Amino acid sequence: MEEQQSIPRTKIFISKATPGDDAFALWLAPRLEAKGYEVFADILRLRPGDGWRRILTETLQNEAAKMLLCCSDETLQREGVIEEIEIAKDLVRGIPDPNFIVPLKMKRFKKLFGIGSLQYIDFERSWADGLTQLLPFLEEEEVPRLNEPKVQRNWANYLQSKSVRLRKSSEVLTSNWLRVLSAPDTINYVVPVGSVPKSAKEDIDASRDFPLIPFAEGYLTFGTAGDFERSFPELGSFEIRSSVEFEAFSNEGWIDYSIEPGEAKKALMNIYRQAWELHCRKTGFLETGFANGLGFIVSDGKADISQRIQWGRQGARRNSMLRNIARKRVWEYGVSAQPSFWPFPHYRLKARVLFSEANGKEKVAPIEDTKVQHRLRRSVCSTWRNKAWHGRLMAFMELLAGESPYVSLPVGDGQFIVLDGMPIQATSPVTARQRNKLGEDGEERDHSTIDGYFAEEDA
Repeated sequence: MEEQQSIPRTKIFISKATPGDDAFALWLAPRLEAKGYEVFADILRLRPGDGWRRILTETLQNEAAKMLLCCSDETLQREGVIEEIEIAKDLVRGIPDPNFIVPLKMKRFKKLFGIGSLQYIDFERSWADGLTQLLPFLEEEEVPRLNEPKVQRNWANYLQSKSVRLRKSSEVLTSNWLRVLSAPDTINYVVPVGSVPKSAKEDIDASRDFPLIPFAEGYLTFGTAGDFERSFPELGSFEIRSSVEFEAFSNEGWIDYSIEPGEAKKALMNIYRQAWELHCRKTGFLETGFANGLGFIVSDGKADISQRIQWGRQGARRNSMLRNIARKRVWEYGVSAQPSFWPFPHYRLKARVLFSEANGKEKVAPIEDTKVQHRLRRSVCSTWRNKAWHGRLMAFMELLAGESPYVSLPVGDGQFIVLDGMPIQATSPVTARQRNKLGEDGEERDHSTIDGYFAEEDA
């Protein structure tokens, strides 16, 4: 009998999570093909009805020249990816090729046994930079290439099939930016008259009710000496030692006190951030720490569970929920705000959702396990359509602004940073054709807020 010829190993196998790494695979694969490499990625090569696990296994075992392993904690926990790593580790011993597995760092990840010593290629900072490291490596490893590179049309066809078609009709879009309409013209350097104990300064920092930044002997602030004397009467008198125009401070710094422009901008952003946080705290929103900053949540006292908050000042009033029950937990919507001065002064808002344990329909306490919080956000909030997120943001702004069309953040006695109560809008010349058409009350017409939600992955 003739010995059966083995299939040549010519393919680059991309091991990834679906759908988490799909966008990266769709970006990387055609670029590798343009250089002459053959690429296998399950996103294209598997059709409905295929024995997908068998095809993946056979391709990896018999045809792969290299396995590019997308590395992030989320991807490396996937059962299918773990199985592919085990197959690849067996192959390394049999081929042999110590560089068969090529880790691609997508995000910081915990090393796995058996591949922890492998040198990764960094795609976290920049996909383009990662590719410039990957291509020379593949060439040094003499991975086979076609004489005539061929990029499959299916990569582009797949992207097009997932795209949302546009219609030639205008659409008003709402951003997550709040424009700053006005702010005080002057930054003051306020100092106490006479000495103040260090403990007293710490008390000022902890109990302030207007924004201030400790600097040298005193504070940079929009406030006045009178503001300090009213807020901290036990510390005696204060005085404004010097003042500078806002624009000059922002653009040029403060030469008299050796404050560079970059430091001045950071100080102003700090003052603006404090103004937002102090106002939200004072108006009764629940302050909650997140990984990258504070969020302010609509909790008890601001809205009841399942209460609809009306919003919209033009045309028909609409409504959205900011607190409800999903999967036997209480979810509560909130917002973080990041000030910015480019291209004009504004606050950029970021939606937050906090989950708490529930006793029936009563909130008990926020869930402390960050992994559980993350899993609930992924399962519950992923069902909310864009219209739902928009409605919740507008309802939050309704509670924050009250009856006023503006949000006034106090920064001293009679001094305010004034924001437009309506996020900035723009008109697009085209409209995305929505696959899910929702009515005027469509913000809440989803399973996550009416009947509870149960993800398949948790079944």
